[in-house]
Amino acid sequence: MTNLDIDLLRTFVTIADTRSLTRTATEVGRTQSAISMQVRRIEEVAGGAVLLRTVRGVELTARGETLLRHARELLRIHDEALAELTGRSLSGAIRFGCPDDYCITFLPTLLREIAGRHPRVGVHLVCASTTHLRRMLRDKRIDLALVSLAPGDDGETAVRYEKLVWVGAHARAAERGEASLALALSEPDTLDHQAARRALDGAGIAYHVACESASKDGLLAMVRAGIAITALTEGAVPADLTVLDTHTGLPPLPSFGMAIASAHGSGDSLLVGSLKALLVDALSAA
Repeated sequence: MTNLDIDLLRTFVTIADTRSLTRTATEVGRTQSAISMQVRRIEEVAGGAVLLRTVRGVELTARGETLLRHARELLRIHDEALAELTGRSLSGAIRFGCPDDYCITFLPTLLREIAGRHPRVGVHLVCASTTHLRRMLRDKRIDLALVSLAPGDDGETAVRYEKLVWVGAHARAAERGEASLALALSEPDTLDHQAARRALDGAGIAYHVACESASKDGLLAMVRAGIAITALTEGAVPADLTVLDTHTGLPPLPSFGMAIASAHGSGDSLLVGSLKALLVDALSAA
């Protein structure tokens, strides 16, 4: 009987997460040729191609997507069983990053999952933009992060998608007469800031940035006062504010993928690997 080897599955999941054989080789501490051999073995066992090589890296085939779903679950069960059998239940501290938008809707669920499954694991939380969290992952100042993926971003596998929407104090907040549209946006290097300005530029709508801040509270204060509108992920819109639809004349905004990213070189950590699998499952079901 043909079996799926745990090490092969771990390599495959890392490839799916990084979308790069080169990065995977670095993560798991093997040569790129060894990774290619593992991929061939995986495809022999799986009965067909699981990856497509592109100029930007690799993508999963339909067979690969099916394998990924099962591989994550098998690795989580394997790691938890091994920890329990050897008396090495997961313990320690994990440094986890999350953007402000997702702190409202997804963070409580993710933290409950960690506390419920692994009560001996402490969480050090960092709330910052995706751009800043990626820098922290690169510098290994955090271990894991929930990050947004711009359209066409193949860096990680999207677990789910969230739509970006225009938000105002009321349904007529975008009406401006002869004046340019006032915006309250996060910092210039953030995905929502860039997406909002790109959409308005493409639609030929005059605007000015009235507020630019890393603090969501500051942006929302401007919006609540009726001074400006902003762009938020749909799940992060406060109950007292209004989503402005396309009937207002505003252009549509894109959806962002969401992924759990890990610091480079952390792939062999039992704690990081187990929690990443757990968080991916929890985010998929949220």
